[in-house]
Amino acid sequence: MPRTSPAAEGAGRSKRADALRNQQTLLDAAAAVFVTSGVDAPIREIAARAGVGMGTIYRNFPTRADLVVAVYRHQVDACAEAGPNLLVEGGSPFAALRQWVDLFVDFLVTKHGLAKAMQSDSSGFDALLAYFQERLVPVCARLLDAAVDAGEIRPGTQAHELMRGIGNLCIGRDSDPRYDPRRLVELLLRGLQQPPLS
Repeated sequence: MPRTSPAAEGAGRSKRADALRNQQTLLDAAAAVFVTSGVDAPIREIAARAGVGMGTIYRNFPTRADLVVAVYRHQVDACAEAGPNLLVEGGSPFAALRQWVDLFVDFLVTKHGLAKAMQSDSSGFDALLAYFQERLVPVCARLLDAAVDAGEIRPGTQAHELMRGIGNLCIGRDSDPRYDPRRLVELLLRGLQQPPLS
């Protein structure tokens, strides 16, 4: 059996790395377009923002649902990966939790149209929800535990209930531009804090 030369293997890895970078650029562009125009935005708008031809998008994502799912997973991964970094860099566990919640709110309020786009594939939507919970609930739990251990918040809040509460506060933003969920989320976070010792 012929072996691949080291040079050929290096070239193959380089092409895969380039393809991965291009796909990340495409997903970032699609996410930005979805924020401003929703998931029904024209594919040509996404292609223009990414600096690629429409054929490149269709080669990577044959259907709009494929693209929406990929963007959703990409953003879930980014939010999940941010948690541990914020804990290291955030100054305090509660500050890290607050910054992570800001990212989570950004994520939630830019998902308008996701459910509609996924209606044709409810099993795909169920898989996305499971992925969301699998990736994000442990990150939120770690941030909460760190803030409790530091004496910054009261113990007893579960990650799932906090995330669900935040999600509920974000509902309705699309239908009422006067409603700012961030203000109420901030009140919710303040309610978690330990009162100062007298």
